[in-house]
Amino acid sequence: MSKLHNKVAIITGGASGIGAATASLFAQEGAKVVLVDLNEEKGKAFEAELKAKGHEALFVKTNITSEEEVASLFKQTVETFGKVDVVFNNAGIGRVHSSHDLEYSEWRNTVNVDLDGVFLVAREALREFLKADGGVIVNTASMYGWVGSPGSAAYNAAKAGVINLTRSLALEYAEKNIRINALAPGFIDTPIIPEESKEVLRSMTPMKRLGQAEEMAKAVLFMASDDSSFMTGNVLTVDGGYTAQ
Repeated sequence: MSKLHNKVAIITGGASGIGAATASLFAQEGAKVVLVDLNEEKGKAFEAELKAKGHEALFVKTNITSEEEVASLFKQTVETFGKVDVVFNNAGIGRVHSSHDLEYSEWRNTVNVDLDGVFLVAREALREFLKADGGVIVNTASMYGWVGSPGSAAYNAAKAGVINLTRSLALEYAEKNIRINALAPGFIDTPIIPEESKEVLRSMTPMKRLGQAEEMAKAVLFMASDDSSFMTGNVLTVDGGYTAQ
């Protein structure tokens, strides 16, 4: 039997990159997938693509920093598919910017999406899981939640927050049949990385290549499925050896 047979999975940042790769893999493994993104054009096109392959999919345009929109996302999911089993809390933003020139509004926007938004989605998932007697959350952190890097203070601080948020929530709900883990990717070959930066990033990675979105998706599938049934409060770092240096 497929690993996510008849499971309902919400995937934020689901229209591209790691989110889209994970949605595709989840669908192949039997899940009904809810694609969450601000890019309506990409989201609807991806929904149609999955349906054309015989999968059950729903796109819901959602701003994860809005309590009302996040609540509506879960309401629509339950109305459409009857339940929520898995949440891949993956939406995020990031940019390189010297800290002394960083406007506070830019700091707030990054932390708002990358940490506050993760909390809002997780909180709504927990409310649903407590009614349903269990569920799984996988949060996207980053290898830069473990180590520092110049020019990304807001992003790195937010991702470090995601790591400890994951641990704290995992302990709080460990006895409620709710498992919460995080993925900490390294440099991944997605459209967000400019082509001119890729060679430098390869050289910084001990394996001398970029990770693939499909490789991240396999790690998320492991954490979302019963293959990791005794795992909670963990951060799975998939970075080609970067943080081992």
